[in-house]
Amino acid sequence: MSTRKAAVPSPVAQYRYSVQWSPEDQEFVATVLEFPSLSWLDEDQFEALRGVERLVSDVIKELKQSGEPVPQPISTQTFSGRLNLRVPPELHRKLAIEAANHGVPLNKYATELLTA
Repeated sequence: MSTRKAAVPSPVAQYRYSVQWSPEDQEFVATVLEFPSLSWLDEDQFEALRGVERLVSDVIKELKQSGEPVPQPISTQTFSGRLNLRVPPELHRKLAIEAANHGVPLNKYATELLTA
């Protein structure tokens, strides 16, 4: 059994990318969650991804040079586990009744529904 640790990916690779077909553009569009204003179009989906990765790399360099904050990848962010959710009063009542019928607190019931 090897105890070698996997190499940490480059900062650019840690962001959340998406590539999908754009019917309007008739090309693939690559986007990155943490930089919502950036995108890259290409007829090849892999080239679209490579293009937006290069763009992110350039933007990160510019942000660092100008002293502006660089968005933290969502994959490395810390979450509290606390989620405040607003729902219509009717749904709140319905969920409270269902939780009571299952004999569990509302938070536990809602968590079970969200993880199902």
